[in-house]
Amino acid sequence: MLSKEARKERNLLFWASFKEVMRKRVSTTGRRVNWVTYPTEVKNTYLRLISDGKTTAVCYDIQFKDEGIQAIFWEQLGELKKVLEERMKYPTIWDNSYINAEGMKIGRIYWELENVNFYKDEDWPIIHQFFKDRLIEFDAFYQEFKDILISLVD
Repeated sequence: MLSKEARKERNLLFWASFKEVMRKRVSTTGRRVNWVTYPTEVKNTYLRLISDGKTTAVCYDIQFKDEGIQAIFWEQLGELKKVLEERMKYPTIWDNSYINAEGMKIGRIYWELENVNFYKDEDWPIIHQFFKDRLIEFDAFYQEFKDILISLVD
């Protein structure tokens, strides 16, 4: 079992090496992007990368405090479901009642990689490739349809 400081060090090294993998990659818009904190440009929606030894996933979290806006936003994503799933080239999981770490019920669309472990060095390239592929696929979808999503909450 690693100490808290060793886990922190490993975490920093993992994300630094992933940033290096994505360093020269630009968005479909041609702009540079901080892929680790992908800018959704829609308040209360987040693209999260998770790799913690238990789970490795790319998650699009929808967490509006207003249940009405949450429902409308989720419904619109449902309208785009077929396009999103075609672009992602990886099984998509839709969960409108996901309970996050803070105990809040949110909507989560995610892509999970199984049989890898953040604590195994030999799995890092596999995890990095998974993240890279999903981020590029998500970006292609998101840049095309983000104006629709932004207009829902403006």
